[in-house]
Amino acid sequence: MKRSKKKRIIIGLAVTAIIIVALLGAFYIYTLNYYRADDSAQAIYEQADFIDGNAVFNAGTNDSKTGLIFYPGGKVEASAYAPLLKALSDEGITCILVEMPFNLAVFRINAADEIYEKFPGIENWYLGGHSLGGAMASSYVNKNSDKLMGLVLLGAYPINDSDIPTLAVYGTEDNGLDISKLEGVENRLELIGGNHAYFGNYGEQKGDGVASMTRDEQQEMTVAAIIDFIKGSTE
Repeated sequence: MKRSKKKRIIIGLAVTAIIIVALLGAFYIYTLNYYRADDSAQAIYEQADFIDGNAVFNAGTNDSKTGLIFYPGGKVEASAYAPLLKALSDEGITCILVEMPFNLAVFRINAADEIYEKFPGIENWYLGGHSLGGAMASSYVNKNSDKLMGLVLLGAYPINDSDIPTLAVYGTEDNGLDISKLEGVENRLELIGGNHAYFGNYGEQKGDGVASMTRDEQQEMTVAAIIDFIKGSTE
C-alpha cells in the first residue's frame, strides 16, 4: 500500500473517532440536563422497596392481584412520580416505577419483560407512562398486548394502533400534547386547568402551560381515573 493512501486512511479513521467522541460528549452533556424530583417526592421514593433498581410501591393489601408498571417521562428523574404511584398503591394497586437509562424510556422500552416474573401473585398487569414514557409504553404494547389488561397514558398519546383498553389523561394547559392524536382513545379524561408537568413532582416544565389547579389536585383526579379504569377493565 502506498504511503499516501495509508495516510489518508489513518486521517479518515482519526476524523471518524473525533466525530464519535464529540457526539458521545454532546449526548452526555444533554443527559445531564434533566428535571429533578422535588424533596417531597424524593422522601416518598426512598421509602419504597427496590427490586433490580426499580422502586416498588406495594399495595396496602396483601392480596392485591393488580399491578401497574410505570415508565417515567423523558429527562425526568424517576423519583418525581413517587407521590402519584404511592397514592395508587394505597388504593390496592402494586406499582413498579422503572428506572430508565439517562432518564429516557427509549433506551429500555422492553423493561416490563423483566418485571412480570418478579411478582408471581399479580394476575392483572397494566402498563403506563408519562409523556415520552407513555409513548414508549404504547410502543411496547403493540407487540405485547397479550401480557397486559390495559394501557395508561398521562400527557401522552398512543404511537401504535392497538385493541388494548387504553386510558388517556391530559390537561387543557398542556401545550406540548397533540390532542388530535387521542381521537381513537375511548377512555379519556380532560383535566380542566391541568398541565403537562403536574403528573409528577419536578417543578415547572419549559414550554408548558400554566395550570389553574394544584399539582395535588391534578394527581388526585388522575389516581381516581386510573382506579375507575382498572375496575372497569377487570370486571
